Amino acid sequence: MKTIDPAALGARTFYKHMTASVAPRPIAFASTIDAQGNVNLSPFSFFNYMGIDPPLLVFAPNRRGRDNTHKHTALNVREVPEVVINMVTYSMVEQMSLASAEFERGVDEFVKAGFTPLASERVRPPRVQESPAQFECKVLEVKEIGSMVLIIAEVVLAHFSETLFGEDGQIDQRRTDWVARLGTDFYARAAGEALFEVPRPQMGIGVDALPESVRTSRVLTGNDLGRLGSVLQLPEPAEVQVFGQTETLRELREEARHGCQYLPDLLHRHAQLLLAEGKVQEAWLTLLQLE
Repeated sequence: MKTIDPAALGARTFYKHMTASVAPRPIAFASTIDAQGNVNLSPFSFFNYMGIDPPLLVFAPNRRGRDNTHKHTALNVREVPEVVINMVTYSMVEQMSLASAEFERGVDEFVKAGFTPLASERVRPPRVQESPAQFECKVLEVKEIGSMVLIIAEVVLAHFSETLFGEDGQIDQRRTDWVARLGTDFYARAAGEALFEVPRPQMGIGVDALPESVRTSRVLTGNDLGRLGSVLQLPEPAEVQVFGQTETLRELREEARHGCQYLPDLLHRHAQLLLAEGKVQEAWLTLLQLE
């Protein structure tokens, strides 16, 4: 491990390590307005959903590194404490990047980046029509710590594209195409093969209760052990015995008997494949053939 003291390295250099490792981060594409009615649109990756009741979004437009001045978004919410947080998808990421350029205050990034302003219903800043999720917010607090300007905002109205919803009435992650920020110039696209599901945890037996042969496996990964430890109880010996007579298990034994494969490794690899398919019970029935 490489150990780094932030104070010894310097804030801006340490910042590069932090943004490259605390990632991916969602992007708040924030539209604000100043006291004269000038609109600003700018993205921030120091952002997340932080409260349920009331629903809170928190983001931080840090001061500029070159001269320590406030960004336009921070100045605007001091004058008009309202903001619209628009979520970013892959289809708009290049335009969003253009909007992040350091245009003069008063320049409308909706125009510069080619976005379509959409009138909000409860706040003054406009929404980004191209965004499939838009949150109208009232700014509750602006808190400064060092170079950080932390903006805490309450969602007072939300707008979602109907294309996001599945038949169950919930947003289907497979219908989204969110973009997240990484370090330097890198982004992540949350779509396609990048998406995967992890079942909600239950009070299972735990990794510590796994048989030693499983816990110290040369094949199974930490993720595999976590999934195995989530079961409430192990299969009964009778189930294990019956499962051992299946064609697949007989073939694995034959392969070990007549080949150069080590039976425990064969069983563990087969169990790993079953886990990848979500067949936890069958994976356990395979692993317990050795017990």
